[in-house]
Amino acid sequence: MSGGLTSLSNRKDATRLLDASQVEAMNAYCEVYKRYLGIAKTERRAYAEAVRLLEAQGFKDLTTFERLSPGDKVYRGYHGKTLFAAVIGQAPTATGLRVVGGHTDAPRIDLKPVPVMEKGGLAFFDTHYYGGIKKFQWLTRPLALYGVVVKPDGTRIEIAIGDKHEDPVFMITDILPHFGKEQAKKSVSDAIPAEDLDLLIGSTPCPDDGDDAKESVKRHILKLLEETYGITEDDFASGELEIVPAGLPRDLGFDRSMILGYGHDDRICAFAGLKALMDLEGTPKQTCAVLLCDKEEIGSVGATGMDSTFFANSVAELIERQEPQPRDILLRRALEASRMLSADVCAAADPHFPDADSPNNMACFNAGPCIIKYTGAGGKSGANDARAEYLADLRRIFDANNVIWQIGELGKVEKGGGGTIAKYMSYYGMDVVDMGTPLLNMHAPSEAASKLDTFMTYRAYLAFFAD
Repeated sequence: MSGGLTSLSNRKDATRLLDASQVEAMNAYCEVYKRYLGIAKTERRAYAEAVRLLEAQGFKDLTTFERLSPGDKVYRGYHGKTLFAAVIGQAPTATGLRVVGGHTDAPRIDLKPVPVMEKGGLAFFDTHYYGGIKKFQWLTRPLALYGVVVKPDGTRIEIAIGDKHEDPVFMITDILPHFGKEQAKKSVSDAIPAEDLDLLIGSTPCPDDGDDAKESVKRHILKLLEETYGITEDDFASGELEIVPAGLPRDLGFDRSMILGYGHDDRICAFAGLKALMDLEGTPKQTCAVLLCDKEEIGSVGATGMDSTFFANSVAELIERQEPQPRDILLRRALEASRMLSADVCAAADPHFPDADSPNNMACFNAGPCIIKYTGAGGKSGANDARAEYLADLRRIFDANNVIWQIGELGKVEKGGGGTIAKYMSYYGMDVVDMGTPLLNMHAPSEAASKLDTFMTYRAYLAFFAD
């Protein structure tokens, strides 16, 4: 296999660069990834599965170490949502790290704090969408319910309904075409009010009620919830319950060359970084770390988002366990000397929407992960713009390891754009650039990724760690 930057002329033909053994390795990796994606339906489940995988590979909770030595494998979690994992390098962590950082939250629909209601003899959950979605894409499709409810006494109730064969599913209704003429006159964004994204959850009245009882269907649902799960209406106040598409990831296409699933953005890159760290052989030169964070889809806010002190605190914990005299300046020097791949997906060129593309600068399927030198919008507003010297060194690494990759940006100037966690990491002075898997249908309930790009994303991150 010959790797490197795929030119415009062969971007769509990069699959021909793989021999039979590499195709076999690609398919094997994608099967492992599909299993993870089917489990990691929420950021909490992504965290739990990552910890399970790490511990199976010998990683241990950082709190169990008094001192760290080269080759030690550690992880540190926060609130069951955000995760930092590292393999300690030959050089002290204070001299800098190699970091691959992605996020494990995804666009979805959340329950409101008081969610159960009845309208017109039907029971619904009242909802509030999370992240950038097209509301109409969530209508009339099977939906699942995942999350956790915590009672005041500390009792935790895990909820996962909709993906087992015997489970019920849920749905957001839409008006039929015969009656939808007024809806059809509206813009796509206005046709479905956000307050109408109510989840249909029941239709039968409570058997104990008389014919004239009010909100009997709501009462029936609450009774079922208490009998089945031990959840009362008041318990929703301390719950985190998320509505996600029902169903597991599937191969896409007659040639099975793609993967269709919910949450590729950004679990496809988060898993690639995690797997690369676990597959790293020997003791790396520098400490290598994976950062899997929460809340990116709503601006990286909050204690579990990237715009917090979690990452810096985690590095400080490593330095504390290595240096005889740890000082704040060592942390600052370590962060400034670090290098990072902001592992987030990018938009793939869709031939149905050419007006959005910058033709020579759009990511294509089957051309490998795409480096996005700068994000932001318009005149690079809000961007992290990586320096040429860093990109040159990444070219060296990927070419030397036969990684198929490409470079581009997010659509036409003043039509595209977006943000990632890169700008929050560059705050520390480290070199950062976005590099991730191209997707079709980004932010939709079902997103599509090329298997070649999925595999090469992992290969790129592994090469970055091993250099």
